[in-house]
Amino acid sequence: MAYVITMTPKDLKKWREANGYSQNGLAEALSVHIMTVSRWERGVRGIPPFLHLALTCLEMQAKGKTKKRKEE
Repeated sequence: MAYVITMTPKDLKKWREANGYSQNGLAEALSVHIMTVSRWERGVRGIPPFLHLALTCLEMQAKGKTKKRKEE
């Protein structure tokens, strides 16, 4: 049995705004192009089913529960 959380474009925008990210800021945090975030939010491009995991990691990072990787 697969566990999948479906995120809608509206859900993503709501999460982004609630967590203080601009589209550009979220794109940088996820290492994707700003147009990718824009297309997800407009429903032009499908939101990957694993995106909720990345967003959870960003939330944990913001709360200091995880450490950022050091740049080598």
